Amino acid sequence: MAKLSFVVLSTVVAACAAFTTPVAQTRSTVMPTKEASFALNMAEDTYWEGEYPPSKVLGPLMSKMPSGMLGIISLVLLGITISSCASSGALMQEPGAMANGSWVKPEYVLGSFMGPLAWGTHVAAWIQRKNGM
Repeated sequence: MAKLSFVVLSTVVAACAAFTTPVAQTRSTVMPTKEASFALNMAEDTYWEGEYPPSKVLGPLMSKMPSGMLGIISLVLLGITISSCASSGALMQEPGAMANGSWVKPEYVLGSFMGPLAWGTHVAAWIQRKNGM
């Protein structure tokens, strides 16, 4: 009974301590703020007027790539996605594969994640084509 009382008392104390504010001494020292040695241009305006955005919305890497290259990358990524999903589907048809999970292969799971990347590079290729690149 003593052990049970100790456990119940400890639980009650822990629950009460969880909802109280800790009393801590705070020192009010003012630290000088350091300015960053470089300025980040993350807050650029990405608003545009018209049918399509400017190339700068694609970031520093894809904004310099031609639309044809982005289209080829998109097709390769789509091919990887289709191949991975088809191979995984073929493995699911084997007897007992669903029961023991042998149809789940890491390379097929990783390959199936290329679908959103294929879509993104497809949109980037469209933006670059509209911007004349």
